[in-house]
Amino acid sequence: MGLIWSLLVGALIGVIAGAITNKGESMGWIANIVAGLVGSAIGQSLLGSWGPSLAGMALVPSIIGAVIFVAVISFFFGRSN
Repeated sequence: MGLIWSLLVGALIGVIAGAITNKGESMGWIANIVAGLVGSAIGQSLLGSWGPSLAGMALVPSIIGAVIFVAVISFFFGRSN
């Protein structure tokens, strides 16, 4: 049950990061989960684990880390229109 909970929270963090960066429509649900989980690791390693947390992920640093991750990935792999 813990893994499923972590994936759901990771997806939620990824959706929030996608909405903040305006990249949410172009990301699928797997990309949202990956962005949330990787962003959580980045955010907590850079900013610590303060604030409210769900499934072992501090939400505020995780969202900030996911926004950074999505912005960097879209910079390198984004399509120019």
